[in-house]
Amino acid sequence: MGTEGARALLERAGKLTLQTGNLLNWGCLRKKCPATPGEEVRDCIQKTLTEWSSKISQDQNQETLEVLECTVAQAIEKINPEERDELKVSAKLFIVGSNSSSIRDAVDLACSALGVAQLDSVIIVPPSVEDGTNLSLEYLQPYWKELENLVQNKKIVAIGTSDLDKTLLEQLYLWAQVKPSSNQVNLASCCVMPPDLTAFAKECDIQLLTHNDPKELLCEASFQEALQESIQNVKANKWIPLWLLRYSVIVKSRGIIKSKGYIIQAERNAS
Repeated sequence: MGTEGARALLERAGKLTLQTGNLLNWGCLRKKCPATPGEEVRDCIQKTLTEWSSKISQDQNQETLEVLECTVAQAIEKINPEERDELKVSAKLFIVGSNSSSIRDAVDLACSALGVAQLDSVIIVPPSVEDGTNLSLEYLQPYWKELENLVQNKKIVAIGTSDLDKTLLEQLYLWAQVKPSSNQVNLASCCVMPPDLTAFAKECDIQLLTHNDPKELLCEASFQEALQESIQNVKANKWIPLWLLRYSVIVKSRGIIKSKGYIIQAERNAS
């Protein structure tokens, strides 16, 4: 059945949730190190879709599912409850083409995929602002409020930001009920941490972290290309990515990555 069945399911579904499972369980990815985070994401989407579509049976082809679950079964790995206290579960959430309400969906799916009640930390990356427009506190507020609700409901322990300069980080810190615990800085844009940002972060006990993610880790065109290449003749241009969550599970005492993976949700444009 394979590709033909996958295409039929995709033409009937309203949403697609793609889960890679633990990438450390993927022999094929371990042999090849993608050059950039963007290449890794695209690789993961293609391999997951190809693997998933190859396993679709005639029976499944007749189903109509509102939300299509696309996973690599052998890579799925839940956390052993007895080991939970020894592990730190962190996530970085990139909102691509949806509103702030999807943050809860992303966190719920990550908790479910890993078999945990809460995530230890989540860093938020809201959608890119239009060219010529500066990122503002007003733009960040709805996303931050959603994260605060999840902290209050004990779904997340700590929340953080990415690529905020000192002015915007200070504005968010003064406004927020739940203060940012961290702020990521892209070292491609500055080789040395800005002194004013460093001083403010130290004063307010905000951890400054570094990253090498592009501004858009997953854009609409890249997702559609990966979909088209994995499942031939699929109407890829109908599918719009909503968000991408990258998680990592680290053994606290040793700093070793035990698990890493992606969860992506996309929506089909019915028009």
